[in-house]
Amino acid sequence: MRNFLDKIFKNQSLLYKYFLYLVSVVCIVFFFPKGGKFKYEFQKGKPWQYENLYAPFDFSIQKSSDDISKEREELLNNQIDYFRLDTSVRDKVAQEYQDKFTNVFTGERFSSSALEALKSAGEGILKQLYKNGVVAKINKRYEKEQLYIVKDNQAESVPINNLVQIQNLRPIIQKILQQKDLVIYAREYQDLFLDIVKPNITYDKSLSEKALNEALSGLSHTRGTVDEGKLIVAKGEVVEAENLNILNSLKTEYESELWTDNNYYFILFGYTVLVALVLMMLFLFLKKYRKENFENNTKVTFIFFNILFMVFVTTMVVKYDEAYVFVVPICILPLVLKTFFDARLGLFVHVLTVLILGFVVPNSFEYIFLQIIVGIVTILTVSELYKRANLFISIGQITLIYIVGYLAFHIIHEGNLDNIQWFTLGLFLLNGMITLFVQPLIYVYEKVFGLVSDVSLLELTDTNSKLLKELSNKAPGTFHHSLQVANLAEAAANEISANAMLVRVGALYHDIGKMNHPTYFTENQITNVNPHDELSPKDSGKIIINHVIDGIELARKNKLPDRVIDFIRSHHGTTLVYYFYKKQQELEEGVEEADFRYPGPIPFSKETAILMMADSVEAASKSLKNPTSGIIEEFVDKIIAGQMSAGQFLNANITFKEIEAIKKIFKQKLINIYHLRVEYPE
Repeated sequence: MRNFLDKIFKNQSLLYKYFLYLVSVVCIVFFFPKGGKFKYEFQKGKPWQYENLYAPFDFSIQKSSDDISKEREELLNNQIDYFRLDTSVRDKVAQEYQDKFTNVFTGERFSSSALEALKSAGEGILKQLYKNGVVAKINKRYEKEQLYIVKDNQAESVPINNLVQIQNLRPIIQKILQQKDLVIYAREYQDLFLDIVKPNITYDKSLSEKALNEALSGLSHTRGTVDEGKLIVAKGEVVEAENLNILNSLKTEYESELWTDNNYYFILFGYTVLVALVLMMLFLFLKKYRKENFENNTKVTFIFFNILFMVFVTTMVVKYDEAYVFVVPICILPLVLKTFFDARLGLFVHVLTVLILGFVVPNSFEYIFLQIIVGIVTILTVSELYKRANLFISIGQITLIYIVGYLAFHIIHEGNLDNIQWFTLGLFLLNGMITLFVQPLIYVYEKVFGLVSDVSLLELTDTNSKLLKELSNKAPGTFHHSLQVANLAEAAANEISANAMLVRVGALYHDIGKMNHPTYFTENQITNVNPHDELSPKDSGKIIINHVIDGIELARKNKLPDRVIDFIRSHHGTTLVYYFYKKQQELEEGVEEADFRYPGPIPFSKETAILMMADSVEAASKSLKNPTSGIIEEFVDKIIAGQMSAGQFLNANITFKEIEAIKKIFKQKLINIYHLRVEYPE
């Protein structure tokens, strides 16, 4: 049992990766839409590449979304609205007419018989107005040739022109008066009828909506059927128009029928195997080509988290509306991974993620092609992300590639540029705008996962930062030395294509531990008094060695990233404090080398190796007297050869060719620093 627990403890890092792998596979398969996958791939405008396809079973032909929309629109336009007749309104208007007639027709010019005739004529006009009904002003949405009038729970279709509309009341009364030769009384009649006439037909909203909903529910989404065994498409036949619609209908029916209780676990198993293969390729890539990242569980978790996040977001968008699939900024993935790792890893992870998403999205070939091309463009164009202009330019190029690729596919499908979906082009622009949020996202990732980006490194190069300001005040000589080392190391890193920004930051902070005892280091001694004269060589060596430990503690206290602390830890490797070691040997025999040797570790990357070389060369160059080109070249070769013979670069993954290039840069820089000017005569 104890041996078993020991094995688990020793392999806990590997076990965690297995656990992360299984969880990722399960989550991705869980995100997948619940349905089978049609076994044929086809595109509009391209020939059918398989054998003749016959209908495997009876199925209905689905109408396209455009056809359904047109039928719906036609149904809305032809739907007749319902109005309700109120018979009591006419009686109330007639009573009001009787009450107000004598108030309008008054005066000595009317005899009693004339008044009686005019009153009778007015009753006839009123009867004529309410013959078919009076309706209020009809809104534009109800303007149709016919409408239904409900009376006694029975609906009758009535032409709308047969009804009197309130807004047309004045000309209608004028026309009736002309017919009855009563135009001379037009003012009196119009004043009277305009005052008392009220609509007796009103719109019945609930009944109209109920009828409309019933009509819409009866709208068929299919048109005709295809019998089993019927030829759908022949080999080599171009897929377009009618057979495209039939193929899409078969695909929908096939996938829905395939996802049954009997097939559920088989399909799930198939998805699981394919996703597991994709993620296995990622693990193998990391293990073989990015071993440093593979051994770091935080970095592996970060990579898998980004894959899961992109799959989750894309799946949610597809479930909501697959038309919005291109609004998901997939190119954020290679952007982020290139920022924290390298371009090759970013592109590899991007391609694998897009392959997984091919199971989720519609038109998978078109989607995969566009996203892989855009991923390549992202990797090739984005550089120095900390410069805002570069990000805007790169996203502009990415958006342009999206649009150009979409238009190319549209031409293949349609044969021309007609009927372009401007909505889709708008999605590409929105995609680009969302991609701009990669900057705050990188900041969040830095805080959550403890990673370091070029943006953070750029901030750390600010010599007015709290820690570097303190270094310049307490140990000005060390600060100046650090600046010189940073310049040397940055130039060397650029020469061999290492991370120049990282090297510069590491060089600026590598000696911050000297702040605790600044006067014990020669560059900070401004008088002839040397505090080492009062100490034994062993104690002096201990103080010199401890500046590494002190630097690590200061860096952690000031929350410097681990990648920067690595430079502090390894910039002396396991070298010997040779001066005090020799002095101690003069005092006694059998001196322990371990007491005068830095604890290490030795440099484990190109960047840390460059810093060790630059630090040693710059510090030792201060001892040169009357330097010449030959002396400088010999001096640089001797320093770096000594480090190589001591095995300081065994873990640094740096080649002899790169070391020679670094030495060449150091020699040029030092010659420029120490070159002698012409001495002018007095």
